[in-house]
Amino acid sequence: MTDNYLDVRIDDDVAVLTLNRPAKLNVLDVATRVLLAQTIRHFGTGDLVRGIVLTGTGRAFSAGEDLQAVPSTYEEIREAVSTFHDITRAIFETKVPVIAAVNGIAVGGASEITLSCDGRIGSTAAEYFQPENHRGIIISNASSFLMGRLVRNHAMRIVLGSQRVAAEEALRIGLLDEIVAPETLVDRAVEVARQWNSDPRITALHLGLLRPLPAEIEAAFAREDDAARQAWESGAFSEGIEGFWTSKNAASPAPAQSNRDRSRS
Repeated sequence: MTDNYLDVRIDDDVAVLTLNRPAKLNVLDVATRVLLAQTIRHFGTGDLVRGIVLTGTGRAFSAGEDLQAVPSTYEEIREAVSTFHDITRAIFETKVPVIAAVNGIAVGGASEITLSCDGRIGSTAAEYFQPENHRGIIISNASSFLMGRLVRNHAMRIVLGSQRVAAEEALRIGLLDEIVAPETLVDRAVEVARQWNSDPRITALHLGLLRPLPAEIEAAFAREDDAARQAWESGAFSEGIEGFWTSKNAASPAPAQSNRDRSRS
């Protein structure tokens, strides 16, 4: 049985989708990504709600890809990347505004998902971090196109430098549209989604005009897929993931010995 790490509720005629795996910083396994895309499409028709809000539980929006379930073959990489891409497709297919309520750190593919949203509201604890370039992983979700569209020349240092971007800087460069107190974050995102969709007939048309063209998104997917293939074939992917776990394990303190263990040593 697959665990369900996505909570869904309706708040003031807006669907609030909450990533709920706080013990693992809301990492996105394949099943959760598939379910998220399906849920966005379900509510995105405009027949059930006037907007969608995507947020996370606890101190993270999401830590992105679950690196404990990392792909071991190129076919698995293709499947993993395709499920990230499909979340972007699902968002751009909706006829209602989609707002990311960034409650904490948004890492890798999760930060890239927010780039597809029509608006991004952050709490004071919001933070962006795209570590892929230092981990042998290729960016996805059409972020190779969307990042530059949002923040222009800042995209290079964010991706290549794998620099963390705190809430105030994210607001200044365009990753966030607004910063609010953590306790008001979701309520504000719901309010914005409703305000933006005053007349669903007209709002759906404007969303189609303001969002990127499908051909632009698919072209970005194709480039990212090709780069992912090259990263796999060069060995950079495997080496990057191995290096991540080596450094992480080295940074972890050794288990403390009990008094009994010490007496035997």
